[in-house]
Amino acid sequence: MYANDIAVVGLAVMGQNLALNMARHGLGVTVYNRTWEKTEAFMAGPAQGASIIAAMDLKALAASLKKPRAVFLMVKAGSAVDELLDELLPWLEPGDIVMDGGNSHFEDTAARVLRLRDKGVSFLGVGVSGGEKGALLGPSIMPGGPREAWERVAPMLEAIAARAGDGRPCTGYMGRDGAGHFVKMVHNGIEYGVMQLLAEAHDLLLRGHGMEARAQSEVFDEWNAGSQASFLLEITADILARRDALTDAPILDVITDTAGSKGTGLWTSRSALTLGVPVPTITAAVEARMLSNLRDMRRIAAPLLPGPRETPPPADRECLGRALFLATLAAYAQGFALIRAAEEAWGFGLDTSEIARVWREGCIIRAAFLDDLVHDSPARSDAHNMLLSGAFDAHVASGQAALRRTVAQAAGFGVPVPGLAASLAYYDSLRSPRLPASLIQAQRDYFGAHGFERTDMPGVFHGPWEE
Repeated sequence: MYANDIAVVGLAVMGQNLALNMARHGLGVTVYNRTWEKTEAFMAGPAQGASIIAAMDLKALAASLKKPRAVFLMVKAGSAVDELLDELLPWLEPGDIVMDGGNSHFEDTAARVLRLRDKGVSFLGVGVSGGEKGALLGPSIMPGGPREAWERVAPMLEAIAARAGDGRPCTGYMGRDGAGHFVKMVHNGIEYGVMQLLAEAHDLLLRGHGMEARAQSEVFDEWNAGSQASFLLEITADILARRDALTDAPILDVITDTAGSKGTGLWTSRSALTLGVPVPTITAAVEARMLSNLRDMRRIAAPLLPGPRETPPPADRECLGRALFLATLAAYAQGFALIRAAEEAWGFGLDTSEIARVWREGCIIRAAFLDDLVHDSPARSDAHNMLLSGAFDAHVASGQAALRRTVAQAAGFGVPVPGLAASLAYYDSLRSPRLPASLIQAQRDYFGAHGFERTDMPGVFHGPWEE
């Protein structure tokens, strides 16, 4: 009779690597996949010699686990999760814990928490970031749901999580209901924004500077240092250095310029709109992917729509690097502002310092400057926006002039930089004590009698529009 610690359901690459990670850290693991052939291949290959057993069905899976049971789902988000729960629940008992490690929508997760609670089973929505390599070597893990369930599985999740420089595991309790998947969604939204900013910097180096891929790789490598260092900068430098195995051309030359997505960036923008929180860099990144998929239209439009007749001289690389970093900080600031607003509206129990701590290693958006958000060093720790915390004053001071110059030069080149431009507009909106929204309020009152507030007295007023 087996008495394994945890089961992993779903043996795509992420599920396989998580199972191997768990086994490497001394956990007894049971695996199950709807397709037995995939299970057989895993057991005969990567799982050979590991403390992993395979279950042919969910009844056998449940029987193999010590009680209370812990089951980790790694299946496609959406209806597949609910269908699997329908099949799994008959074999579970009160006190058991089910964890969903996919990219489920946080509202779906909250509904599943309630559904399983009625049956005495705890449900945790667990954001997992780090890709295939992170799943194997140590991801960033963002669990949300019943706290008592987290406390019971915490030793297992802490064992397999990435470790930050201070040795702490990059996992922690995010909050109740769908908090874990909400944090993972915002993580992915920030990821969208930063990836777009890096793509725009690459485009400016290519079309503005005429710089070939290998030279660009060296530039990105230079930028990936000190407080600006990040995983996405690191892999961008590596990608630009790679050549296609078939043609020996730079790898980007043979990849189509259409970007796919799984919807989490769009979810982030939608949630931000619902909460009334501006996330323009993230939304610009979502729209840029949409525009990239208009490939046929772009090919038709290219010879028909005129561009600039004269182009400005290229900016220096240091200027572009400073602009990129400030724009990146703006993307993170927007994500953290959204998290704060969600906490105010829904009371998940979200802690931005704890989230920054969990993001320091293992995840796709890990970056050196996140340490500044974890430690109590910012001069203005009660600031409601990361850019106002005091931790980044020097970068803001030098970066804002560079960002202006970069966006202006991009316009001169005719190179679209929606992410960089959105970050600049966000920055300038934050620093404007008065915006032109007074005219919008006057317009709304003029045609719709919606009323407006005055600057000199309380109440709702109407303008002198009648003749």
